[in-house]
Amino acid sequence: MKVRLADGTQVQAHGGSAGEIPIEDDETPNWALYLDEQWRDKDLKWPSQVVDWPDWELPSDEAELFTATVRAWDRAKAGETVEIACDGGTGRTGTVVACLAVLSGVPVDEAVSWTRQNYDRRAVEVPEQECMIARFASWLQEERGR
Repeated sequence: MKVRLADGTQVQAHGGSAGEIPIEDDETPNWALYLDEQWRDKDLKWPSQVVDWPDWELPSDEAELFTATVRAWDRAKAGETVEIACDGGTGRTGTVVACLAVLSGVPVDEAVSWTRQNYDRRAVEVPEQECMIARFASWLQEERGR
């Protein structure tokens, strides 16, 4: 599904089994951020990054996820087709979409509701993921302040 962020930047976001993409009617990505180990070692025809992030939990390395999220946004902002996907498409993918919403100008305290309205009503599945979005916003502020 194409998601138009608050600043007009667009990404493809979804869940699904590895190898079943691009989803019908979507463009082949120029780059992808995958949030489930199933994507590792797949013979994809485009560059991608896989972040180790177990379902219903938090990523093992938040800084890696945060850096990858900014990379995804930078590429999408530059007009590339960027794909974000996990397995189910709601918790992990929704959390990254919420972080992208923050990057695009949505206030951090509105990012989850924005994501649920504009991507998936079930996005961001556990409270720990909501807390991580706030940590992302703080991390982003520190990084931009350097």
